[in-house]
Amino acid sequence: MAHTHHPPADGTLATDPVCGMQVAVTAAKFRVATGGGSVYFCSPRCQQKYEADPTAYAAPAAGAADAPPAPTGGEWTCPMHPEVVRDGPGSCPICGMALEPRVPAAGDSGDDRELAGMTRRLWVSVAFSVPLLVLAMGRMIPGLGVDRLAGGAAGPWLELILATPVVLWCAWPFFARAVDSVRNRSPNMFTLIGLGVAVAYVYSVVATLAPGVFPAAFRDGHGRVGVYFEAAATIVALVLVGQVLELRARSRTGAAIRSLLELAPDTARRIGDAGSEVDVALEQVVVGDRLRVRPGEKVPVDGIVVDGRSAVDESMVTGEPLPVDKKTGDRVVGATVNGRGSLVIEARRVGADTMLAQIVAMVAAAQRSRAPIQRLADAVAAWFVPAVLACSLLTLIVWGVFGPAPALAYAVVNAVAVLIIACPCALGLATPMSIMVAAGKGATSGVLFKNAAALETLRAVDTLVIDKTGTLTEGRPRLVTVEPADPFDETELLRLAAGLERASEHPLAAAIVGAAEERALTLASPADFSSRTGLGVVGTVEGRRVAVGNERLLTEGGAAAALQAGAGELRQAGQTVMFVTIDGRAAGLLGVADPIKATSREAIAALRAEGLRILMLTGDDRATAGVVARELGLDEVIAGVLPDQKKATVERLQHEGRRVAMAGDGINDAPALAQADVGIAMGTGTDVAMESADVTLVRGDLAGIVRAIRLSRATMRNIKQNLFFAFAYNAVGVPVAAGVLYPFFGLLLSPMIAAAAMSFSSVSVIANALRLRRVSLEPALSPSDIVFK
Repeated sequence: MAHTHHPPADGTLATDPVCGMQVAVTAAKFRVATGGGSVYFCSPRCQQKYEADPTAYAAPAAGAADAPPAPTGGEWTCPMHPEVVRDGPGSCPICGMALEPRVPAAGDSGDDRELAGMTRRLWVSVAFSVPLLVLAMGRMIPGLGVDRLAGGAAGPWLELILATPVVLWCAWPFFARAVDSVRNRSPNMFTLIGLGVAVAYVYSVVATLAPGVFPAAFRDGHGRVGVYFEAAATIVALVLVGQVLELRARSRTGAAIRSLLELAPDTARRIGDAGSEVDVALEQVVVGDRLRVRPGEKVPVDGIVVDGRSAVDESMVTGEPLPVDKKTGDRVVGATVNGRGSLVIEARRVGADTMLAQIVAMVAAAQRSRAPIQRLADAVAAWFVPAVLACSLLTLIVWGVFGPAPALAYAVVNAVAVLIIACPCALGLATPMSIMVAAGKGATSGVLFKNAAALETLRAVDTLVIDKTGTLTEGRPRLVTVEPADPFDETELLRLAAGLERASEHPLAAAIVGAAEERALTLASPADFSSRTGLGVVGTVEGRRVAVGNERLLTEGGAAAALQAGAGELRQAGQTVMFVTIDGRAAGLLGVADPIKATSREAIAALRAEGLRILMLTGDDRATAGVVARELGLDEVIAGVLPDQKKATVERLQHEGRRVAMAGDGINDAPALAQADVGIAMGTGTDVAMESADVTLVRGDLAGIVRAIRLSRATMRNIKQNLFFAFAYNAVGVPVAAGVLYPFFGLLLSPMIAAAAMSFSSVSVIANALRLRRVSLEPALSPSDIVFK
């Protein structure tokens, strides 16, 4: 779907779909023509992001942007090739791997049908392969008593009977995938397995049914043509072992998504118009429904409290262990746990629109995206199978011409070993398995990556630009100082001031009223309320004349002078000061500030320990910004900046050769988030900021950046380990299977050993990727690393 801009009537403005900025159409330097018109951008970086994935910006960036749609449970995809999507289970037409659900179902342990089928085939193959191995190899074990049977004319026929079910039924999925690979002109691991097993089996069948067709070069010293039924059957059994282990390991990569899905309740208790209550399936809840949440129950959907009061455990979202008090008008998030009180909520977001569903969708999208480093593996994989086929053919020719007697028998066995030992899947799985595990690890740690590219790029970031309000600070003004003047006390001062501010809609008024409510003060409604622009508010509370505002408001009444000294001290502490008079007398001061988040100091210290240069940007004045900077020990501060200046700062740093991450939470941060190499949005911020960012911190604190960087670096180390192992395995294994050691040590690799090595190479890559689940993302800091003021 193309994104079409519809500028205002004057035709001068359009919205950048990446960052949400307004762009002058007539002066726009960056644009992309689409089928429905033109798309305009504020910078080349936004244009590049759009061109890389236009569908990601199909919805307008301005306003509330939706998260990626949650994939339906019926869609199946390939971990190596996420572009392959099917309506049900099967195999990938490109690489032949078993498909898996895009989003695992809650309580499901993975692809049970595929795993169950492979397990059945494995046990059948073992049941036939063990006696086949005893029959074929038993004469090498003294006292086993199978010499006469194995060495007689009936031996090859018994081996044929035992091997046929293994090859024709147990190996059937491998042959089907091999045929598909040829049909799709995409040779893969199963092409090699199918060809190797088929060659060994067909060769042995012909040697059993019509040995006379083989020339002398195939015969041993006794004139017999050797058969390799045990090799064909054991190869199948060992490949099945690898497939079963791989499917089990792959199912564990979806554990993070399943654990998230299991957080949601199955039902909700809906309140009817007549007040009746009935339990309904969660899927039946619609926006506007009134729902009862009883003590100890999970909140079913995102909504607003309309009745009741309780403490809600929001650790699923915030990571904080302490419950949060909820009352009428407060927002609640689905899957959080209600405390001892009863709540009635109105559903605001249901289905795929809930926070939990959006988190699941983001994790699923990140797991299926492709990291830039994957291009290396893709380039190698493109010629890998043809190269292996060529190597196998060359092995056949060289051994057939120069090998010892029986030369052609050796040639066939070694050519089969080359086909079997090569493992393109280990190469193909090296990156996507690590990305899948890392995306899940990030989700359980409160870090959501939009795509794998962000996960790869973040490790190289050396500069972090941080917005102050809502990122370093809580973004919600709070009353931090109540300083009464004689003869008033603190409670009286706050009660009367809050009673007056009840009628005001100013954010500072909300901070004063909120503080009074936290102290359970009874507030009277004001009379004769009047708001004076730029000065403050006045009115009558409890029969007393009250004024709350800045010093200019009080100067008119001559009461400001007595409070000036205290006001100066509060301003130096970074507080916004409000003067209060009661019945014309100076009553005291109220100090409101945006508190620094509890995690910011430790996070800044941890980010420095990771080697990052940190700059703070803010639209606030220099004095307020300076107070926060001193509290956190930040040396580089740019205050009073507008949204386009934030973006320009990021561009300047990039021109200096810096790899820049930008952390912010508001609409005004969106242009800078889009410009940065990695944009990081607070999960407590606006939808536009999160849409423009590459990483979202669900808990909304800077400690999440530390976890994200450590996860990115651990993931890239893990991917490089996987790629090194995959390259090294194939670089060593293929020549050894071809017989390169035979002239020096007389060593040849049996096709059975080759099959075992091939099976466990893929499993080893997956097992290494799963190690990421145990990586510690929390930095170890000493108290001296943290700045306290």
